[in-house]
Amino acid sequence: MSLALYRKYRPKTFADLFGQAGASEVLKNAARQNKLAHAYLFHGPRGTGKTTIARLVAKVANCETRKAFQDFHAKGEPCNECARCGEIDAGRALDVVEVDAASNRGIDEIRGLKEGVRLSPSSYDYKVFIIDEVHMLTREAFNALLKTLEEPPKHALLILATTEFEKIPATISSRCQRFHFRKVGIEDIVKKLTMVAKKEKLRADEEALELIATSAEGSLRDAESLLDQMASLSENITAAEVERIIGRTGQAKIAEFADLALRADLPGVLKHLAAIGDGGYNLVDFNKELIHYFRRLISLKADPSLEKIFAAELTKKEVGILKNQCRLVDIKKHALLLKSLVRAYSEMRYSPFAAVPLEVAIIEHLQAPL
Repeated sequence: MSLALYRKYRPKTFADLFGQAGASEVLKNAARQNKLAHAYLFHGPRGTGKTTIARLVAKVANCETRKAFQDFHAKGEPCNECARCGEIDAGRALDVVEVDAASNRGIDEIRGLKEGVRLSPSSYDYKVFIIDEVHMLTREAFNALLKTLEEPPKHALLILATTEFEKIPATISSRCQRFHFRKVGIEDIVKKLTMVAKKEKLRADEEALELIATSAEGSLRDAESLLDQMASLSENITAAEVERIIGRTGQAKIAEFADLALRADLPGVLKHLAAIGDGGYNLVDFNKELIHYFRRLISLKADPSLEKIFAAELTKKEVGILKNQCRLVDIKKHALLLKSLVRAYSEMRYSPFAAVPLEVAIIEHLQAPL
């Protein structure tokens, strides 16, 4: 069985990480200065690198090369050559324990972990415990974990990871160094996918990779999984094939539709919408993307400085198209269109005729008197 691309190309150094420069820089400096904390809390959306960085911390804390050579130690990176780095990468390290709190959430499991924390490492300098989805722990389990976080042994390093920070008790989070992981930007995801495609000898056009990146919604892991899925279909990946497989329209089709709507070209809009429906695309998702698109258009018209924020979410080409279309935007008029699209979206989700609420919203708006 072949290894999944997101596992095969998991970053092995802090420098290899995409989209989490803040966290990687702080942790690298902490490693250089021998100031790694006893407990960390990584929180943020799925697929943004929380578990990956947790394993990097485990490697950098135990790397034999860093221990033996001061010059290398100053880099703040694992060597990825010594036996310990290899064992951690392969998941065979006895002193690096990964716990899935979703399926080990009770007080008995945490009591067992507490016993393990007290034991000295078998062969490493530090015993590292990575608790994933920590928000799933019960209240009693959190209470049991609290004492360990307050007074951990010197050889123990605990790393908690969660997608739902608001469910973590303040007594737990206050005893950890906290790092917020943001969604990875479109350009960073495209860069990583381009690198992976090149190494895998895949031919993927830029529009296809951008569509994959957009569909991942900030999750690098999801993007790599989708690229893996497309690679199973063909070594020549096109935007049309991506659209067909995931049932989602690309940004170019969204922009074209928006342009027709901004120009009040009702026949063109209806023809475009019919083509989307006939192509088998999910119209509910299409309307969702339209809502996001018009939100950006109206916001950019109202405040041009938002271009810097949108540059992290979109490609340079897409931002350029947005800026050009802004000239056609009437904030008051198109805010009403946006409200109609939002209302249509809520109706489409429960309607057996998904296209009808969207068509009605468009027709009512474009035929309304100015």
